[in-house]
Amino acid sequence: MGRLGPTEIILILVVVILLFGAKKLPDMARSLGKSARILKSEAKAMKSDENKSGTAPTDPPTASADADQPAPRTIQAAPGDVTSSRPVAEPTDSTKR
Repeated sequence: MGRLGPTEIILILVVVILLFGAKKLPDMARSLGKSARILKSEAKAMKSDENKSGTAPTDPPTASADADQPAPRTIQAAPGDVTSSRPVAEPTDSTKR
């Protein structure tokens, strides 16, 4: 149990087409691809930020970090695709201890 044969795969595809309709499937595939590109670019950006700073992201923030707020970052879905870029609000620690 666990291996899918050609009959099971065809049956799954028929059920998916019946549930979502043939017109919605290209849109869903396009959205899935766009989401995968965003996820890949964010993972790459996180790795490059970690390499540039030289510190692990698990370090606790210091009090001086609140005074020096960096410029907001921009997420881009794909290189050269500026229509889907948007500014990102960084989480802040609003609780005072």
